[in-house]
Amino acid sequence: MAKKFQIQTLNNISVQGLSRLPADHYVIGNDIAEPDAILVRSFKMHDMTIPASVKAIARAGAGTNNVPVAKMSERGVPVFNAPGANANAVKELVIAGMLMAARNLIPAWNFTNSLTGEDAAMSKAVEAGKKNYAGIELPNRTLGVIGLGAIGSLVADAGIKLGMNVLGYDPEITVEAAWRLPATVTKANSVEEVVKNSDFISLHVPLLDATRNLIDSARIALMKPGTVLLNFSREGIVDDKAVVEGLANGQLRGYMCDFPSNTLKGNPKVVALPHLGASTEEAEDNCAIMVAEQVRDFLENGNVLNSVNFPNVSMQRESPFRIAVANANVPNMVGQISTALADSGLNIHNMVNKSKGEMAYTLVDVDSAPPQAVIDKIAAIKGVLMVRSL
Repeated sequence: MAKKFQIQTLNNISVQGLSRLPADHYVIGNDIAEPDAILVRSFKMHDMTIPASVKAIARAGAGTNNVPVAKMSERGVPVFNAPGANANAVKELVIAGMLMAARNLIPAWNFTNSLTGEDAAMSKAVEAGKKNYAGIELPNRTLGVIGLGAIGSLVADAGIKLGMNVLGYDPEITVEAAWRLPATVTKANSVEEVVKNSDFISLHVPLLDATRNLIDSARIALMKPGTVLLNFSREGIVDDKAVVEGLANGQLRGYMCDFPSNTLKGNPKVVALPHLGASTEEAEDNCAIMVAEQVRDFLENGNVLNSVNFPNVSMQRESPFRIAVANANVPNMVGQISTALADSGLNIHNMVNKSKGEMAYTLVDVDSAPPQAVIDKIAAIKGVLMVRSL
C-alpha cells in the first residue's frame, strides 16, 4: 500500500474541506511531525520551524501575510490560497458597514440602550433624541471601490444594485476580473480620483509595501467632508491616526473596519469589528474545500492552481509516471531537465513549463518509472529547488 500523505492543520479547518482528503490516502492532524502539506487559517507561521518534509502550504483564505512566502519560494514550496471563496461574506459585511454608517445605527443603538425610566418617559426621550441620528440614503451617492478583484467587483455590483454610482480603481486588474465587473462601473485613473469624488470608499487591496498606509492624512484631506471610509481588506492599509484626525475635523463621517486598535478604540464615529470578514459558515467551508482540493491535486498530480508564488500549471496525465520540478526562472532549465531524462533513456510523453516572476515550474510525463538516479541528477541542476516523482 502506498504511503499516506501527512497533512498538518495549524487551525481548525472546516470538516467540509477536510472531507475532500480521503482517509485511505491522507492522515490529518495538528501534531504531525513530518507533514507533506500544512493547512492554515490565521496561525502566524513566520516564527515556526517548517519541516523539510513540507511540499505545500495552503491558507484557507485570500491573504497570505501570516505565511513566510519568500522562504517557501526559496525551497520550491508552493503557497496556495482561496481567492474569491470568501468574497460574498466580505461583500455582505461591506454592505452592512455602509448601512450602519449611513443610518447612524451604532450611535442610535447606544442611545436607546442608555435610556432609563418608564416606557412613557423612554418614548418621549426617543422622540426628542431621534433627530440626532438622522441619516442619509444610498441611491445616487457615489461608492468608490479601490481594488477590483473577486471581492471588489462584488461590492461594486452590490452598490449598483442599491442605486449608487460606482467609481472603481485597480491598476492591476486581471482580464477575468474585468469581465466580472459591471459595465456601469466608471473607471478611475488614480486613488486620488476615487477619494475626491466618492461619498463612500471601500478598500479591497492586499497589504504590500505599495499599499501600506494607502489612505493617509494627505488622501483623507482630499475627500469630501462627510465621507465614509470602509476597510474590510487588511490592517495597515489605512493610517489609524490619520483617520482619527479626519473624523475630528469632519472630513470623515465614519470609519467602518475589521481591525480594532487602541488608536480607534472608544471613538464614537468608528465601528471596528473583530475581523469578521470571512467569518461565516459558508465562507469557511468554501475556503477549506478550495484549498483542500488544490493541495490534493498538487500532491497527487503536481498540478498548481491558485498559488501566490507559483504559476498555474495543469496537465492531464498521459502516463502513470510524472516528474514535477520547481526551479528558479533562468535560461536553459527546460533543456537541462530534458537532457537529464534523455540521458537516462526516459521518453517524454508530454511536458509543460510556466513561470511566474522568479519562479518556474515544470511537469513531465514519462513512459516508465524514473529511477532515483535521474531524480538526483535533476535535483543537482543549479537553480532546481524541488523535484518530485509522482
